[in-house]
Amino acid sequence: MAVDGNWNLTMTTPMGERSATLTLKTAGGTLTGTQGAEGNTAEIFDGTVNGDELAWKVSITNPMPLTLAFTGKVSGDSMNGEMGIGPMGSFPFTGTRA
Repeated sequence: MAVDGNWNLTMTTPMGERSATLTLKTAGGTLTGTQGAEGNTAEIFDGTVNGDELAWKVSITNPMPLTLAFTGKVSGDSMNGEMGIGPMGSFPFTGTRA
């Protein structure tokens, strides 16, 4: 699938730009993998893929416990979309294939 592999993400957050790594694998319409940032890595969950559209969630503990909800679209070696941070709203993210 077009989304499988390693990605470098840049997320715009209320605390400035944050970088993360993302490793994705698809099986049918299911998306699995890991997301890492600032020395922490977590399994993604509720991952789905439909053509070039994808969505996943990841729980973080730093700087505070939150579940981040990502929705985006892949185009070749890039992706972009929105990252939902619960009550703080949604913020854009971009990604490039590593």
